[in-house]
Amino acid sequence: MTNITSDRILILDFGSQYSQLIARRVREAGVYSEMHPFDMSDDDIKTFNPKGIILSGGPESVYEAGSPRAPQIVFELGVPVLGICYGFQTMSAQLGGSVVAGAVKEFGYAQIDVAVDDKLLNGLKDDNAQIQVWMSHGDKVASLPDGFTVTSSTPSCAFASASDESRQLYGVQFHPEVTHTAKGVEVISNFVHGICGCGNLWNPQNIIEMRVAQLKEQIGDEKVLLGLSGGVDSSVVAALLHKAIGDQLTCVFVDNGLLRLNEGDQVMRMFADNMGIRVIRADAENRFLDALAGATDPEVKRKIIGREFIEVFSEEARKLDGVKFLAQGTIYPDVIESAKTKNGKAHVIKSHHNVGGLPDDLHFELVEPLRDLFKDEVRKLGTTLGLPHEMIYRHPFPGPGLGVRILGEIKKEYADILRVADDIFMQELRASGWYDKTAQAFAVFCPVKSVGVVGDARRYAWVISLRAVETVDFMTARFAHLPYELVDKISTRIMNEIADVSRVVYDVSSKPPATIEWE
Repeated sequence: MTNITSDRILILDFGSQYSQLIARRVREAGVYSEMHPFDMSDDDIKTFNPKGIILSGGPESVYEAGSPRAPQIVFELGVPVLGICYGFQTMSAQLGGSVVAGAVKEFGYAQIDVAVDDKLLNGLKDDNAQIQVWMSHGDKVASLPDGFTVTSSTPSCAFASASDESRQLYGVQFHPEVTHTAKGVEVISNFVHGICGCGNLWNPQNIIEMRVAQLKEQIGDEKVLLGLSGGVDSSVVAALLHKAIGDQLTCVFVDNGLLRLNEGDQVMRMFADNMGIRVIRADAENRFLDALAGATDPEVKRKIIGREFIEVFSEEARKLDGVKFLAQGTIYPDVIESAKTKNGKAHVIKSHHNVGGLPDDLHFELVEPLRDLFKDEVRKLGTTLGLPHEMIYRHPFPGPGLGVRILGEIKKEYADILRVADDIFMQELRASGWYDKTAQAFAVFCPVKSVGVVGDARRYAWVISLRAVETVDFMTARFAHLPYELVDKISTRIMNEIADVSRVVYDVSSKPPATIEWE
């Protein structure tokens, strides 16, 4: 089997908010990439054996004492290097150039004037030699190292890009990884293909073939247990494991009573009935609701839901004999966020979708087949494996489910009302084409009553809030500007079809200052 990671690009991260985007763009170009801290050791860099190295942007200033530097070996390995923003600045400073604070800071769109059509910018300029790019910098390169040639500029940035093609060193002050840079994909492609000489081996079909072979080798004839939630990650893990090891896989689906309308039945129909995967459905609605009785604080509710999930899952696991492996849906951003650098900076791993904290008597070895994949790659794998598009590309759903979309205390009555309201909302978004235009949409149950009029009668019933946002990275978001006619239709349906709702409101809060979820 072809080694699809033999062509690999190393990304050294200096802390840019766009660093993960660089890795994703390289992979979208069909080349395997990994992101590591800027202080990666020389030995680890050599062991990684990259065909090229990209230095990311970052928030610090090169001329300040103690600011990060690229390992000197980066410029001595003889492989192509691309510095982006801060990466370009530190490359310049380390090789004999200089960096200063810019008199004019550039944040947002800019037009670069291409002076030299080098291998990086090859074939990208239009008739007037300009390319629209995205800038995000206050500092700039003031003088280039010996051997470098300026390849583009803006009115306030003399060195918007530069290169030393004899040493295969390239730098850009703009960000080719963001979608706002008009020909950023081509810049990345020129680097990884034209300059580094990488192929197009990293694609869903090849990834599946490689991962199936790896899983067979790792698992052998042993049994595997997976906590199946019906979410994207666990669903793709289930499909991938089933393809690799068939009946050696057992899934436990914990139905906590806080799922979307008919979701439990849909999960069983998809995986147990259609795919023939062994799925144990633990109907624990009453158990979760009893444990949540009286709890109103969001964090308390989350902890209760997490604790009960572990207990139910553990009880089901103890009923199974001979299970050696536990499969989890850890994905690459989780791994990146848990990495520590030598300077002590660290981020806690996201674990809301993983089965963590199992009792001591349950000893499993981990299987994490998505550990080196980004979310968009996981989705592509899912569709290639035959999972329905509407399952793979549906909006995010929180680990605690409706538990954080019911404000205050959780009751079955509230969950049942919210399920129907949310389903009506989703139906109309899909019918109107707005589902795919929004990144996340959902209904919220507000535990306050409002007066309404139905026919000649007075109705005193609950309030439902609708929430829909547009975002790329979920770090910031604006409320979706849904057409008034659509909001009107959704509101009318909810109040007409749910007797216990007398008022529907639309949330027009953006993030920040609001969060996307209400709790």
